[in-house]
Amino acid sequence: MGPHPAVAAIRLAVRRVLHDVLTHHCTQDRHQPPLVLVACSGGADSMALASALAFEAPKLGVRAGGVTIDHGLQEGSDLRAAEVALRLRALRLDPVEVVSVTVGREGGPEAAARDARYAALDATAERCGATAVLLGHTRDDQAETVLLGLARGSGTRSLSGMAATSGRGGRYRRPFLDVDRQTARKACLIQALPVWDDPHNSDPAYTRSRLRHEGLPALEKALGKGVVEALARTAQLSRDDADALDAWAADAEGTVLDEAGTLDVAALFALPPAVRRRVLRRAVIAAGSPAGSLFARHIEEVDRLITAWRGQGAINLPGRVGVRRQGGRLVLRQG
Repeated sequence: MGPHPAVAAIRLAVRRVLHDVLTHHCTQDRHQPPLVLVACSGGADSMALASALAFEAPKLGVRAGGVTIDHGLQEGSDLRAAEVALRLRALRLDPVEVVSVTVGREGGPEAAARDARYAALDATAERCGATAVLLGHTRDDQAETVLLGLARGSGTRSLSGMAATSGRGGRYRRPFLDVDRQTARKACLIQALPVWDDPHNSDPAYTRSRLRHEGLPALEKALGKGVVEALARTAQLSRDDADALDAWAADAEGTVLDEAGTLDVAALFALPPAVRRRVLRRAVIAAGSPAGSLFARHIEEVDRLITAWRGQGAINLPGRVGVRRQGGRLVLRQG
């Protein structure tokens, strides 16, 4: 008799990712087995991921470890992180790292915590020599990310949600983007894995929490079941479109950008709007504007210097980047 369908589903998802990691790793070093870390908060999604990694990795000759991040945002968070580490060690993961971070305020509490978390995961992966870090984002998380992108009005790339593979060298892997949250929780129940429900996930002070507990249920009530699956499909279709347009913009950039970093207005005007705005976004980020603080309205303002020029002054963007039109060119300067 095989494992419960929920357990089988999470193991299959992880097995596929590990096969991919092995295929990529073999081109780099055939003598040292790759190390794969699971980022674990102690919640159902990441505990299910940790258990699947612990089960599948030894069969494939992969070293499996874990890392838990203490954000320091709740009383006793250090004790909680230590408890999660014990659970990971009980699964025979090795090494297991506990990393404490200081969460800033830039971009709001959710963005600041995310930035601190990924910085810590990057540093841990480098220190341990990990080939990949597995993240427990589910199909439900993907649906929420698409809706948040839609609310920001940031275009196709925001609607594409989270990539299955991202980060430097494809470091971050998300095996559960085709697995729903309930399946992960059921897998933990079947395996008697203790889980911790972060109170922040139900705190209405956080945008994602309100979307999870109020927004998505309201959409399902109005539109019927299947909203989460449809949003996840939208993410994949949007990602395919965004990837194609980004590649076009990267090629077009060479035709409009000079060595001084200024942009040819006439050449920009000749590009399709979707491509032109991507070129502008790339240029603004290269000039020093933080990607996470740039919204569609910012790029639209810069675009009007090309399409609706009336002698308007410089556009001020996040990161103290200024853009002005001067003699048929766009000049971008920070400061």
